[in-house]
Amino acid sequence: MSAEPMSGRPLPTVMGAWSAEEASGTDELLDYSNRPSRLPDPVDPANDSLDISVGDRLGMYEMQQILRQMEKRAYDLFLQNLVKGTSHLSLGMEAVAAGVARAQRPDDYTFATYRGHAHTMARGAPLGPVLAELLGRDNGILKGKGGSMHLASVEHNMMGSYAIIGAHLCIANGTAWSAQMRGTDQVTVAFFGDGATNIGAFHEALNMAAIWKLPVIFVCENNLYMEYTPIDLVTAVPNPAADRAAGYGLESIIVDGNDADDVYVAAAAAVAKARAGQGPSLIEAKTYRQGGHSRADPGKYRPADELQAWMEKDPIPLYHQRMLRLGIDESALLTIQQDVAARVDAATEFAKSGSEPGPEHLMTDVWADGGSSWRN
Repeated sequence: MSAEPMSGRPLPTVMGAWSAEEASGTDELLDYSNRPSRLPDPVDPANDSLDISVGDRLGMYEMQQILRQMEKRAYDLFLQNLVKGTSHLSLGMEAVAAGVARAQRPDDYTFATYRGHAHTMARGAPLGPVLAELLGRDNGILKGKGGSMHLASVEHNMMGSYAIIGAHLCIANGTAWSAQMRGTDQVTVAFFGDGATNIGAFHEALNMAAIWKLPVIFVCENNLYMEYTPIDLVTAVPNPAADRAAGYGLESIIVDGNDADDVYVAAAAAVAKARAGQGPSLIEAKTYRQGGHSRADPGKYRPADELQAWMEKDPIPLYHQRMLRLGIDESALLTIQQDVAARVDAATEFAKSGSEPGPEHLMTDVWADGGSSWRN
């Protein structure tokens, strides 16, 4: 059988992908920077009037400041060769972590991907130990063993950052099932990227959660790109998460991932549904990472006008302006920014003060009892 496409039949396209006519050659097809840009939707002005307390809004503003300033500091430390290994930053995506975390209780569970700095801090993990962990120091939140890609804080029910794409979604079902079996009303939230929607574990996890009505919320952070590949080039539907929801009897929920208020309202509704025993939800948050996939990626595959349009929809200036419109004084917002800056500086000094883990840490935290000597 010939491997050539049938004569006259166009190649399938979705959401701005090249058609057979547009792609004159392989090089042009693979030069994503020349593709049509995927521009953000405008901010919904009605979100100014959402029923959200001033306290919650100030909390989300402060959290977004923490996430932005801490990640920028992590970037600076990486350039100084102090961050061990690579790092995957959430610059530009802070509204998702801040909005969802604000809707959770302290005893709820969170799972994240290797892009997990923001989700760890949003659950209340202390800034100094988080930054020390990135530096691989023994005063890190995991004593330097986890690093940037594997942050966790069981104390804050942040149950880990996972580097195996989509695998943690099935594990998240485990904590949700545990809460269901124990009769608590704890809710689990699992964050994942758009690329995970084409992984088998995504579909397995949603199917099981729907059948068992587990108290779990799956949040897709759709930043339009997997590692380097545009998600729409390899996905048969325009919205990789939300358009699959119906297959599991779930509502299709899409939110503006650059608007913390939009995220918060959807997350709060999903949390209330889960607490009431009405089963899981799937939320797709449309957002954009301002940098590359990791610090090794300059991100040059993105169209220039696409990047510029999303930079202009930066979630933090967007939220700052909303707070001003709602009557919050500029001086109050400046005080928050300055307080966060001082905390980030203190966290940096704490992180740098730590030592590299010695051999005495090598065999600790290996087994459930905290050591390995009994095995020997």
